[in-house]
Amino acid sequence: MAENEQKDSSSSMDVKEHHHAPEVVVGDSSRIDPEVAKYAAGVIEIDDATNRRIKWKLYRRVLPIMVVTYFLQALDKGTLSFSSIMNLPEDTGLVGQQYSWLTTCIYIAVLIVEYPLNWIIQRVPIAKFLAFNVCAWSAVLACHAACHNFVGLLVCRTLLGIFEASCQPTLVVLSAMWFKREEQTMIVTFWYMMNGFQQIVGGVLAYAFTHITSGPLKSWQALFLTYGCFSFLWGLVVFFFLPDSPMRAKCYSEEDKKLMVERLRSNQTGLQNKTFRKEQMYEGLFKDPQIWAYGLITFLTALPTSGLGAFANIIISGFGFSVLDTQLLAMVLGAYIMFCLLSSSYITRKWGQTVLVMIAYAIP
Repeated sequence: MAENEQKDSSSSMDVKEHHHAPEVVVGDSSRIDPEVAKYAAGVIEIDDATNRRIKWKLYRRVLPIMVVTYFLQALDKGTLSFSSIMNLPEDTGLVGQQYSWLTTCIYIAVLIVEYPLNWIIQRVPIAKFLAFNVCAWSAVLACHAACHNFVGLLVCRTLLGIFEASCQPTLVVLSAMWFKREEQTMIVTFWYMMNGFQQIVGGVLAYAFTHITSGPLKSWQALFLTYGCFSFLWGLVVFFFLPDSPMRAKCYSEEDKKLMVERLRSNQTGLQNKTFRKEQMYEGLFKDPQIWAYGLITFLTALPTSGLGAFANIIISGFGFSVLDTQLLAMVLGAYIMFCLLSSSYITRKWGQTVLVMIAYAIP
């Protein structure tokens, strides 16, 4: 009888071990990044309290850096729009379509370097790479103040596009690397809505800079120089305080690192992988129509909004408003952008609908 009980007990233990084994092995282990594998070797049960604690650690450190970085990128890119009514065209001798080319050259530069940059992002310490680009575009932005003709501005705007091109894809990767899938909608919204917030803050600051009427620097030169210097300092903050990944985050304990990796297991998208796989690119380009649909949607929505962002202040001033009033009225557009992003994100999370929400918000 004792022998039977021992057999039953042994059998029960075998079943338990067999039941838990598949949970540890997720996919092909040979394709897991070695750095990730170190922290994802076993399955850890995370209760709600622990999950909230880890999430708020990320909200206090990682998220604010991401939000401020994108805010400065949007603000720095929008300086041309604010300075367009601060005598920049007259002081630099812009004629004809030259102002339009200063906007176009940024997007041409982004189009050329975006794919090589995404290849690089996959292989380098991502936070350090972001910090380098922040400092680089800040230096270029400050150099705008020294431009006195179209050629100088064209070179600076092109370089600005090259260095700013890494910001958005880097933040998308960081959002997936640090946050759960159900959290990512709001996370991306938080930093992406800085497009609107920079209109509000930028309008107030441009209003202040417009009052500069004397001194060695013109108002638009002071604008570029101040923004460039501040963004450069922020690039140093990103370098020293934003971790490259949960595995390399020296600001967190080893236990918390494992928990951060574990809570993302359900995403089933991986944390990082430095291996380029041609078969995945082939599948995405030739077997997944959604890739082309996303690209077309992005193109069609960016086409009108990019032009509006560059010419908004010129259009407003064309209705007879003063320079000061135009800078303040530009804030309304920023508030509207923030409202649309927050409300659409809320509706998407509440009802789980994306396509209809996107169509509804595209109509206005």
